[in-house]
Amino acid sequence: MKIAVTSQNFRTVTGHAGRARRFLVYDVQPDTHPVEVARLDLPKELAIHDFDGDGPHPIDGIDVILTEGFGDGFARRIARRGITAVVTTRSDPIEAVSAYLAGERVDGTAPAASACTCGDANGHDHQHDHHH
Repeated sequence: MKIAVTSQNFRTVTGHAGRARRFLVYDVQPDTHPVEVARLDLPKELAIHDFDGDGPHPIDGIDVILTEGFGDGFARRIARRGITAVVTTRSDPIEAVSAYLAGERVDGTAPAASACTCGDANGHDHQHDHHH
């Protein structure tokens, strides 16, 4: 199983998954610790929010994306690629992957757009962890 974690700084879990361009990719085998196998550093046009296409994408082959937050559009787009998006409250990528594997799920959906007060003028809905 391959699990990607959104991480704009390659150190902590970050949000705004649709605009994320950096991912830590872990390979997970039964009864073993997650092993980082790749780091994706995508150009802006390959962020899921900006990617207009049904062709190949660098996230193809990923089973799960862990992130601090995502919108319904992101969830729909990656679901078409066979990927599940899951929100985590963990900031450490290894802890997030381990918690996911242990069955800890925060949420697999995003709240209504009106719940966001971040000032994003693009009108797309997304989720935040406002507890930082």
